Amino acid sequence: MKIIYSLGIYLYGIAIFIASFFSEKARLLLIGQHNAFKLLKEKVDPNAHYVWFHAASLGEFEQGRPVMEQLKKEQPETKILLTFFSPSGYEIRKNYAGADIVSYLPLDIPGNAWCFVNLVKPSKAIFIKYEFWPNYLRALKAANVPVYSISAIFRPEQVFFKGYGKWYKSLLETFTHVFVQDKASLELLATNGINKVSVAGDTRFDRVADLAKQAKVIPLIEAFIKGTEKIIVAGSSWPKDEELLVRYLKEHAGVKLILVPHEIHETHISGIARLLSTDFVRYTQATEVNVQQVNCLIVDTIGLLSSIYRYANVAYIGGGFGIGIHNTLEAAVWNVPVVFGPNYEKFREARELIALGGAFSINDYETLEIQLDNLLADNKAGQIAGEYVKINTGATGLIIEKLIH
Repeated sequence: MKIIYSLGIYLYGIAIFIASFFSEKARLLLIGQHNAFKLLKEKVDPNAHYVWFHAASLGEFEQGRPVMEQLKKEQPETKILLTFFSPSGYEIRKNYAGADIVSYLPLDIPGNAWCFVNLVKPSKAIFIKYEFWPNYLRALKAANVPVYSISAIFRPEQVFFKGYGKWYKSLLETFTHVFVQDKASLELLATNGINKVSVAGDTRFDRVADLAKQAKVIPLIEAFIKGTEKIIVAGSSWPKDEELLVRYLKEHAGVKLILVPHEIHETHISGIARLLSTDFVRYTQATEVNVQQVNCLIVDTIGLLSSIYRYANVAYIGGGFGIGIHNTLEAAVWNVPVVFGPNYEKFREARELIALGGAFSINDYETLEIQLDNLLADNKAGQIAGEYVKINTGATGLIIEKLIH
């Protein structure tokens, strides 16, 4: 299995090379991985002790961020190396001030793994959520580097727990400790002989609580919502989401919609504009005068969504008609009920919020209309959502206590 895995990674590298001629994302990944060792040789201080954090992409980074920042607060002398696999994480956070070095992770082939570990000589390694790179884990174990997994979550259908997955399950034994999100994950691992595990929870709760404390007041948004008591904020929306929301907006007087698309390239924004026809303004073209004359504001810039949710009466979370919903907690922390499409089962917080009555899934326009009508009339569900976030904070403290003692 080890040989098959490494062969698969080599073939993946070839596929990325070919794709780089046609895809900007693949090209960035190829260049970033190719230049990673050069960057590390220039920046790694051979006399320093680095704690290495690895995140697949932006979402995992946000889960690891509270731990990185708390670790720096507790031990200011700590040097942090942050690596990403995906360009969507690295390109956005390559200048993240909380890390001393930010780099792509070279492809997980044995030579790269050994060279990386020998060059960086990390004092600890922390992999976030779903990151399990076999050759890196083996190299770290051989170098006697403590390795941790944080905010991990496990399900029976994962390869670790299949009859053919014994080699993958053995990788879990290389971890010094695994911090899981829930009791079900702990019990599943225990059943399979993995016992260096504890339930810490999900660090994203701590992250959204921090974001709420740092939220910006946005004058344009305040001008837009002035005099309106029915505000829908749609975060990380996709075309199917937008189609349903625009129909609702057109059919319901007195409602205003703040639309924050997942992708803000011109083709997507133009498509939304065609759906709306009139009565909207783009954030980058808005003034405190013209924004009061429309009922839809399209936010065509990044970095504002977590602050915008504070202005919502209801939040619609995009992605549920595609590969899966985006971050529900950034809205729920503001005591705002959340609504999303049918593809949410992989997200524990979404399932739990639904069970509690703080979130609602819709399948079509009819179910969307019912939920939005009800939630805009009564905020009890929002209070439930906010309390859910509040009682689930604290994972960062539990993890830090283990890491530094």
